[in-house]
Amino acid sequence: MNLRSKFAIAFAGVGAAAAILVGVFSYQAASERIDAELDRSLLTTSAEVAAGATQVLAPSPVTRGPDDDHDEAQPMVAQAIAPGGTVRPLGGRRVRLPVGDPDRALAATGALGDHRYTDFTAGRDDYRVITVALGPGRGAVELGIDVDESRHVLKGLAARITGVSALVLAVAALAGWLLARQITRRLVRLTDVTEQVSDGRLDDVAVPTGGRDEVGRLATSFDRMLGRLADARADQDRLVQDAAHELRTPLTSLRTNASVLRRFGELSPQARARLLDDVDGESRELTHLVDELVELATRRYEAEEPAPVALGELAESAAERVRRRSGRAITVEADASALTGQAKALERAVANLLENAVKFAPEGPIEVVVRGGRVEVLDRGPGIGDDDAARVFDRFHRADGARGLPGSGLGLAIVREIAQAHGGSVFAEPRPGGGAVVGFTVGADLLLPNSHPGHVDG
Repeated sequence: MNLRSKFAIAFAGVGAAAAILVGVFSYQAASERIDAELDRSLLTTSAEVAAGATQVLAPSPVTRGPDDDHDEAQPMVAQAIAPGGTVRPLGGRRVRLPVGDPDRALAATGALGDHRYTDFTAGRDDYRVITVALGPGRGAVELGIDVDESRHVLKGLAARITGVSALVLAVAALAGWLLARQITRRLVRLTDVTEQVSDGRLDDVAVPTGGRDEVGRLATSFDRMLGRLADARADQDRLVQDAAHELRTPLTSLRTNASVLRRFGELSPQARARLLDDVDGESRELTHLVDELVELATRRYEAEEPAPVALGELAESAAERVRRRSGRAITVEADASALTGQAKALERAVANLLENAVKFAPEGPIEVVVRGGRVEVLDRGPGIGDDDAARVFDRFHRADGARGLPGSGLGLAIVREIAQAHGGSVFAEPRPGGGAVVGFTVGADLLLPNSHPGHVDG
């Protein structure tokens, strides 16, 4: 059963339950009201009959009742009960009302006005009977009235309540179906979209957005999610294509060297040494490229738990590693900026910036400046052209002057990913006097309070 049918059935059930409850309570209230009025009428009429006004027992002009009973013209019957228990008819229908022991007790010892009600059936006719005491030793008057008219009114009321309940049920079902159709229309369209996405379609799928209710918010959120999913798949496709392109060069070189190794015995010692160095270098480049590809594709740095991080100490640690590896002079100038972030990932970002500076600026000092959540690496290399400044952080991008240099072209792309994961951005710009300034920022909301300016030299 679909959601629309469930809504329709639920609305119909609620409407029917409400109509039935209202009908039952209305019927009970009407029945109690009619019975109360009938009892009061009987009490009043019995007093008139006791006073001798027996004309109220005479036939009325009506000759046929609702049940086609010829006695409806004369609906009442009365009789007197002597203190000794004998019964004498007073008029009305020719029906003998039953006299029980409580009735004889009222006739014999009952105080003036004491009375009791009973119900009595004779043939097809139902009677409401009252027995009223006339005083001690004076007997009692017993008066009965045919209640078929009242029962007929109640039956008609029950029939009308049933009809109204059925009408309410039908209207509620129709209203529920229409309302469910209106509510579920966008859900049905959204379900169609999700089925298309499950079949692998992402680019040409239109999500029906609109509205401020929960369905509208769901559609908007799904549209954003679908957009991010499409972007992620596009990035994945570009990464695979770029990786295939970058892997092709070292693999081709390795295959070439492997073919030369078949003639290893024919080579001179110098040629053998160069060949082995070339194979070793290509293998290390290939290993480095694969490691960075895996890190970039799996975003392993995102699994690290955030913790308080002092950017100055982190920059000094990264600078010390690059100093040992390259032998270059690297100075660190930092304030006491600290943030809640992933220490290993941020240190990797600073190290990548330093390795990039070492590669492109083979001479001259390298500086690291940390101020207010901004990390800058400054060198005196050839600088960055305007065309390359906008693309230097793209995956596998290399400037024209860097084609022959080692590297995977992924180091700065990883820096951008880490910076964005910390709510910041990256930048690359020329340095006054020559060289380049490359770095990243972190989100201001991640910076810890009470940071004070400081200085760390490496």
